[in-house]
Amino acid sequence: MAASDTRDRILDALQRILIRKGTAAVTLESVAAEAGVSKGGLLYHFRSKQAMLQGLTLRLDDAAEAEFAQATEDGVDVVRYFLQTSLPASDEEMALYWSVIAALRSAEGLSEAGSEVLARVFGRWSELLTDHIGDPVLAEIVRLVGDGLYLSALSGLPHPDPELIKKVFDRLLAQVAEARQA
Repeated sequence: MAASDTRDRILDALQRILIRKGTAAVTLESVAAEAGVSKGGLLYHFRSKQAMLQGLTLRLDDAAEAEFAQATEDGVDVVRYFLQTSLPASDEEMALYWSVIAALRSAEGLSEAGSEVLARVFGRWSELLTDHIGDPVLAEIVRLVGDGLYLSALSGLPHPDPELIKKVFDRLLAQVAEARQA
């Protein structure tokens, strides 16, 4: 088995434990058992719990980079794409992001580099929106709406009325169109 396959199995196992049981249940032993590898095999790839969490954060960073690439393809409206992806696609995605946020706030937490990855993802959206819209204030309003929807969904708050969300999106998109013509 390739090293990258084993590394992915370990991160998949970590993700399942975080989703099912939370950060307190994450130990080197529990992740190794869940992944079906020896503790030594796990330590070959990740020297600590923090290193595993960092690996998971980097995996999220890779997924975000794929989203950035999609958002900036020719013919894609960055603002519309951002708003449409502001609601998590699945319960598993919501649980994973919530678990990573919980890990950030835990006593062990993520390393500074892990926190920087998450800050870079949020900052990159700000940059893309500002570049597309041209108005940094309106770009920040769009980002805050999207982030608010995403974080509300992650925290389990009731979903807003879809018709109201559509009206919010339509109004923001109209304001963006006006700003881009100015």
